[in-house]
Amino acid sequence: MDATAAAAGGGDGTQRTLNPYVTGNSVIAMKYKDGVIMACDTGASYGSTLRYKSVERIKAVGKHSLIGGSGEFSDFQEILRYLDELTLNDHMWDDGNSLGPKEIHAYLTRVMYNRRNKFDPLWNSLVLGGVKKGPKGDEKYLGMVNMIGTHFEENHIATGFGNHMAIPILRGEWREDMTFEEAVKLIEKCLLVLLYRDRSSINKFQIAKITTEGSTIYPPYALKTNWGFAAFENPSKGAVGTW
Repeated sequence: MDATAAAAGGGDGTQRTLNPYVTGNSVIAMKYKDGVIMACDTGASYGSTLRYKSVERIKAVGKHSLIGGSGEFSDFQEILRYLDELTLNDHMWDDGNSLGPKEIHAYLTRVMYNRRNKFDPLWNSLVLGGVKKGPKGDEKYLGMVNMIGTHFEENHIATGFGNHMAIPILRGEWREDMTFEEAVKLIEKCLLVLLYRDRSSINKFQIAKITTEGSTIYPPYALKTNWGFAAFENPSKGAVGTW
């Protein structure tokens, strides 16, 4: 090993993600009447190039949870491997119990903070949602954790660019008693805003839900768009110094 490789990866020859390469963008999720709904597009960018068009970034975790990931896709795959090991070990106890979304979210916060403290973070923002029966009946849970271990629980969450563009919409229109159909309409409104405003978004979206009956991840689909707005037709009008 030469000095450059040793400096980049350490003396043991290991490599670290110094910069994200293939990245996914916003994930949007919220609670609704019967459970939790989550959505994102299926694009992944190689640097600034929208290279991959069919990358699925929402996965089921165990019996009670869904996870969605923004950021470096290879790091997200590593996190999914961790979760596969966690749920397998939990299943092998065969004690009639299973990990719920709250426990899995707590596990992820420790993993992300641990890697941050090693100066080798997993370059992701993760959304974890689920439903599990508790002492007060069916308990819905929705939380997120980012690459440095910052985490919180909320009724609606958006990562990436959605944290700026979708959260104001969710704050204004979200209700706890929304039906699944109403939740889908609100999610699609947020996705459409992101499609218009985020250059790394594509018109191919995936929606997933989880209830006490289990998780469902729907096939990708496209939304109807309108690019006839005046600001889209002449975006540089009135902008000083543009071409």
